[in-house]
Amino acid sequence: MTDAAAIATSGLTKRFRSRAVVDGIDLEVPRGSVFGFLGPNGSGKTTTIRMLLGLVAPSAGEARVLGERMPDRGASVLPRVGALVEGPAFAPYLSGTANLLRRDSADRLAPGATRRRRVEAALERVGLSHAAGKHVRAYSLGMKQRLGIAGALLTERDLLVLDEPTNGLDPQGTREVRSLVRSLADGGTTVFVSSHLLAEIEQMCTHAAIMRAGRLVAQGSLAELRGGSGPRVAVETPDAPLAASVLAGMGLDSSPVPSGVEASLGADAPAAEELASALVGAGVRLRGFAVRSSSLEERFVELTGEGFDVEQ
Repeated sequence: MTDAAAIATSGLTKRFRSRAVVDGIDLEVPRGSVFGFLGPNGSGKTTTIRMLLGLVAPSAGEARVLGERMPDRGASVLPRVGALVEGPAFAPYLSGTANLLRRDSADRLAPGATRRRRVEAALERVGLSHAAGKHVRAYSLGMKQRLGIAGALLTERDLLVLDEPTNGLDPQGTREVRSLVRSLADGGTTVFVSSHLLAEIEQMCTHAAIMRAGRLVAQGSLAELRGGSGPRVAVETPDAPLAASVLAGMGLDSSPVPSGVEASLGADAPAAEELASALVGAGVRLRGFAVRSSSLEERFVELTGEGFDVEQ
């Protein structure tokens, strides 16, 4: 565990009665990264986040946030951390501006003289200036989500923790939040994103970790996580048995798929053009031939043995 990381845990554990909901995880989130925190329903993601924010005390192990031990140093750490966890909550009959003014006034460290200016800047940053005067009850779910992010950005933060930040957003809103998260990271803020949307994580994040049944099963850069499965060659053909035989002769184990066959490419596999040439030379009729990298979803299924519960 290193203080150079924005978040670092060592053996972090939380037990409820005799059951370990989070079981000895060693998590390391690089500073300045956009870090995706993935896992199926019940894998321990939310409990981990609560421990990181000092809302739940660990049963064992240690967590450091921005180099400080939590929850012991929460009073000095939390003013540097913005969080949107389990959805935003606002007074429905107040405007977006009024809600943020109330939230900011509750922060004893926030200077009152610049409060309105900060609220206006936060609303503009998330694209809600046009709706600042509207009652929040008239906001769409996506607008409320963006308002929650604005609330987490009222003062400058070194770390931003977001739980399902694109939940309920239309495609345009999703792109806006994705762009916002990237801009925050470009400005030096570390963004920790818990999400079940694998495609969003792949487009938004630089690093990720995967949880399963309370344990951390993988972490690293997206390239490292995808690389665990290696690239695959996909051969679309009506001659699947012949294609499989040709690939086997070149040292590749293939598996049938509806469109033909697929095979993993190891480090010593023949080049793609050699494979295509051998297939054609053997009389395999090719409808398509492609080499593709493993997706994060494929790596997730490989590590957890299950699909992703998109309803969590």
